[in-house]
Formats: sequence, C-alpha cells, structure tokens
Amino acid sequence: MRVAIVEGDGIGKEVIPVAVEVLDALDLPIEKVPLELGYGKWEKCGVAIDENDLEILKSCDCVLFGAITTPPDPNYKSVLLTIRKELDMYANIRPIKPLPGLIGVTGKNDFDFVIVRENTEGMYSSIEEIHDDVAYTKRVVSRKGSERIARSACKLAKERKNELTIVHKSNVLKSDTLFLGVCREVAASEGVEYGDMLVDAMAYSLMSYPEMYDVVVTTNLFGDILSDMSAALVGSLGLVPSANIGDKYAFFEPVHGSAPDIAGKGIANPIAAILSMKMMLEWMGYEREAVLVESAVEFSIRENLTTPDLGGSSSTSDVGKVIADHVRNNL
Repeated sequence: MRVAIVEGDGIGKEVIPVAVEVLDALDLPIEKVPLELGYGKWEKCGVAIDENDLEILKSCDCVLFGAITTPPDPNYKSVLLTIRKELDMYANIRPIKPLPGLIGVTGKNDFDFVIVRENTEGMYSSIEEIHDDVAYTKRVVSRKGSERIARSACKLAKERKNELTIVHKSNVLKSDTLFLGVCREVAASEGVEYGDMLVDAMAYSLMSYPEMYDVVVTTNLFGDILSDMSAALVGSLGLVPSANIGDKYAFFEPVHGSAPDIAGKGIANPIAAILSMKMMLEWMGYEREAVLVESAVEFSIRENLTTPDLGGSSSTSDVGKVIADHVRNNL
C-alpha cells in the first residue's frame, strides 16, 4: 500500500506527524509518500496544488491529510475540492461516537451515528461568478450524485441497524426534491428502513436526541455543517475523524481545520488525526490494528494524558508518544 502523507497547514503540521508515529508503531508494509500541498506551498510557488501533485496522489492508494488554510483570495484554488473531484471521492463519512470518559455539551454518551455527506457537488460545485456587487454560486444536485451517495449510505446502514435518515430542505430548495426522491428510491430498493427530516429541524434533533439516529445521508453543505456541529456531542472538534471514499481512492482527514490561532503552540489535539488513520487502517483491511489504535486512544484519555481542550496538560507530541507506546507494547 502506498499512502500520500500531506501535513498541509497550521496544526496539520503537528497532528499528522503524530498520527504517522502511531502508524509506524504498527510496523506495517505501508510505503509513505510525503507531499506538500496548501497555503504554505501557494505562498512559495503561487499554486496550492498542481498537476504533478495530482499525479502523485493518483499513484497512491490513499491519502492521510492534515488541514488546509484557505485565504480569501479569488485566485486561490481549493485543495480539498480539487482532490475530491479529481480523485472522484464522492462519499464523506464522519462517525460521531463518544469516547469512553468524555462527555460533550449535552451530557449524553448513548449515541453512535454516522453522517454520510455527498462530496463532489451541491454548494461546493465550484461553479461561481464574482462581480463587484453580486456573487453567484451554482448548487448542483444530480441523479447520479444522489444515487451513489444514497447507495453508500445504504451499504453502511445494512452493516449497522438498517436505518437511514435523509436530510434535505426540499420545502425551499427544489434541487433537494430530486435528492430526497432519489434517496427514497434507493433505500426502498435496498430494503433499508428510512425517514427524512428538514435540515434545520435535524440540527435541533441531533443535539437534543442524538441517540435516535444511526446513518444520516445529506448533501454537501448540510453534511459539512451538521458534522462539525455534532463534534460538540463528543466534546471537541479535535476528536472527530473522517473519510472521503471513492470507487478507486480514499482520503482520510480530521474534521478540524488548520486552527492558525493555536498552530505552533504544541497544544493541538492529535486524536482526530489518529482516529482518521485508524479509519484508513480499516479501509486497508487491518481490522485488528485499527482496534489496537482505538484502544490506545482510549488509554490516553483514561489516564488523562490529553491536550488542554480535554482538560489535560499534555502536549500534542506527548499524547502521540503515549498512544504510540501503548500500540507498540500491545502488538
């Protein structure tokens, strides 16, 4: 397996080396291919990602990715959107599951749901017009895009409780009428129990009754917002991993951004990056190793060897060392 290692910007440069340290502790036959992408490269070269970078990414089986800083410059080409589209990674998978010993803002820990977000169209279509007094972004919802994200969500649902919630805003957005209809058709054909909810009501319901949900499927922007919001349920954005999955490639990244306000201070929580690497192991078929990584993360929390966002006093690298040592000692 060849894995592109992209630290990116900000705290990505701190959390990804930690995730790689934990990966190295497993001593697996994985070839790591370092690659510089993002704002730092743009400042030096005038481009954040180029054709050669894309060729390198396509030569790898998957990507372990940190975070990207996106400047307010209309000439800046989004790295994430470019990669998702060029590698056709249409399914964004974000598990929302509490870790033992941690409680989020609601005080609940009896939930375990997954947000499946369409990843290549919607409001992130990149079809835009910028003028002096007005700007336009075209929202694209296609039957093909809706069908394949619905099938991804149904496949996951059948591995879990066989329950699907379709989130939309079809009472206002007619493009969501297509999305809702296609998702219903696919769920019915797959034998998956389904219901649907308007996105604003869903935001309230997820925070109030997260235990009611299992697999949630929705469009690009809605999924982005709902999954970041749901991080409050588990206690920190620094705890939530994600996967971007296509038919050929996969891309794993923590949900958090580059956090320039804390970059370089050694206090960034590396757990989301480590759990993203754990999702990568599962995708590769290393199930036993993935379980070991998760148990090592739980050990660090249980021993209160955590970063300040979780009430601990450990540095980013210290947390990584604890987790890597636990993995190494329990292989």
